Amino acid sequence: MTKTALITGITGQDGGYLAELLLDKGYMVHGLQRRVSSEPSRRIAHLINHPNLKLHYGDLSDTGSLMKLFDLHLFNEVYNLAAQSHVRVSFDMPEYTAEVDGIGVLKLLECIRTLGMTEHTRFYQASTSELYGKVVETPQSETTPFYPRSPYGVAKQFGFWTVKNYRESYGIHASNGILFNHESPWRGSEFVTQKIVQGVVKIAKGEQSHIELGNLDAERDWGHAKDYVEGMYRMVQHDYGDDYVLATGELHSVRELVEACFDAVDIRLRWEGKPGPDEIGVDENGNTIVKINPDFYRPAEVDLLLGNPTKAKEVLGWKPQYTFVSMIEEMMQFALTN
Repeated sequence: MTKTALITGITGQDGGYLAELLLDKGYMVHGLQRRVSSEPSRRIAHLINHPNLKLHYGDLSDTGSLMKLFDLHLFNEVYNLAAQSHVRVSFDMPEYTAEVDGIGVLKLLECIRTLGMTEHTRFYQASTSELYGKVVETPQSETTPFYPRSPYGVAKQFGFWTVKNYRESYGIHASNGILFNHESPWRGSEFVTQKIVQGVVKIAKGEQSHIELGNLDAERDWGHAKDYVEGMYRMVQHDYGDDYVLATGELHSVRELVEACFDAVDIRLRWEGKPGPDEIGVDENGNTIVKINPDFYRPAEVDLLLGNPTKAKEVLGWKPQYTFVSMIEEMMQFALTN
């Protein structure tokens, strides 16, 4: 029988790749999208007319729209990817972030429970490495204590424990994917990786003089979103729900990312000045092409996030296919040609 899946946040980076994956496997895919005035569906534009794709308007802050959707359709699998996912913005919109990223998870699980779907519906929650925040050990695994450093991380921690509680209390097949940073050509322009990629391309084309960044020495475990949605799928197919870290196990700084992007367009970058607000990056002609803007610093910085994906590899057989270099090359090539 054809399986039916619901993807919240289907118009986002992960939602687009997951929709592709499930449609290729013959699923009937329903997607939840918010009504906004801009065009939100560019990542799934090539899928819009697919006969097995159905989009619905709704929001995790609106219980009625969720209940109606679950009442009309029997979902075999629910992937909750919807969120206010920008860490820096969560400091400006803490209440909204808590409502969507925290209470929204509870609403979805309550739909499954109250409508009697606990035996039929498997649930995936997009958790985050931001749960670790001010890390107490490195690398971080499923047993590492949480110490979130943003309203986003705090809200996601509520969602994480809600999933765990409903799994243990009601027997729902529910999993948390603790995903470390993952990027792709579909990454939103407001995120630092895409901001750097697009900025470097514009500098190379003479359309922009420089880019402004925050903490260059923040270090992250960066992978490709396409690899990570494969991990999501494997969690849901497993015999029982559980919590898994998805990561590459490799650490790279924002500074390294900037250098790799400039290398991709044959611009030799040189750093001048003491690390901090006064540091600049210049090209071979002495032109300043990177500046530091303190406005981009977070009120509470997370300096280092490095994941240990051993459990996902051993239990799910999951392994990233992209390297840091191949991911950057793909993002740069896409930006240069689109």
